[in-house]
Amino acid sequence: MTWNHTRQIGEIKVTSLTDGHFRLDGGAMFGSVPKALWERVAPADPQNRIPMRINPLLVQMGGENILIETGFWDRGGKKFESIYALDRDETVFRGLENAGLTPDDIHLVINTHLHFDHAGRNTTALNEPTFVNARYAVQKQELDDALHTHERNRASYVPDTFAPIMDAHLFDVIDGEHELRPGLSVLPLPGHNLGQQGVVLSSGGQTLVYVADLIPTLAHAPTPYIMGYDLYPVTTLETRKKYLPQWFEQGALICTPHDAQTPFARLQEGPKGGFVAVPDEGQTV
Repeated sequence: MTWNHTRQIGEIKVTSLTDGHFRLDGGAMFGSVPKALWERVAPADPQNRIPMRINPLLVQMGGENILIETGFWDRGGKKFESIYALDRDETVFRGLENAGLTPDDIHLVINTHLHFDHAGRNTTALNEPTFVNARYAVQKQELDDALHTHERNRASYVPDTFAPIMDAHLFDVIDGEHELRPGLSVLPLPGHNLGQQGVVLSSGGQTLVYVADLIPTLAHAPTPYIMGYDLYPVTTLETRKKYLPQWFEQGALICTPHDAQTPFARLQEGPKGGFVAVPDEGQTV
């Protein structure tokens, strides 16, 4: 299949890529929300897993090619891939090729966080940086957490996906909200973990937000639909209450990292308060 969907945000061209699809336990993905509610929007398979995708975003602006997220770790082995029902029906590399690019053409990689389903393609099978001409941007808190894991988060980090970047001195370590380029900013979105960052694009009066795992799929936009995987669920709640009203008022285009069907969405007021996310049917360019 070809997943690439492209939109124009003012002077910025954005293309939603994919690195295939996978499945995770629906109960873990929706935390305290009863299955009778979440299965209406995310039907589970016989093993109680819901469908998800890995959706990096290619940003082209100011003569640069910028990649938000790199994809799912590809060296976990058959058992690992079976657990997650990983299916590489498409890859981030084919997505780049469809855009006329190779990994060598990427100037900047933004890691929203360093979990293996988001930063898994940071490095190659030779444990070398995949995007050799790029700097990799990550929050200081996130790099610290990846280097000092504990029982609750250790399985999410694979050192081979970030240690080679450190060894090559390619990380740009950010501490808090920061403008990386005119019209391109990162901002902390804590809750899933403490060092997660989102990405905000602004140009021509338009805004796009790559929300990372603050809203992993469109089904997670309602306020209480918080993952059991979140280390700090109350912090997730506070972060959502802070930013979702702002993004709604801005009419921002929303990109989630794992929705299986929809590359771009917008927030709408929910029938019982809060917000829901609905597919945006804007023109692909």
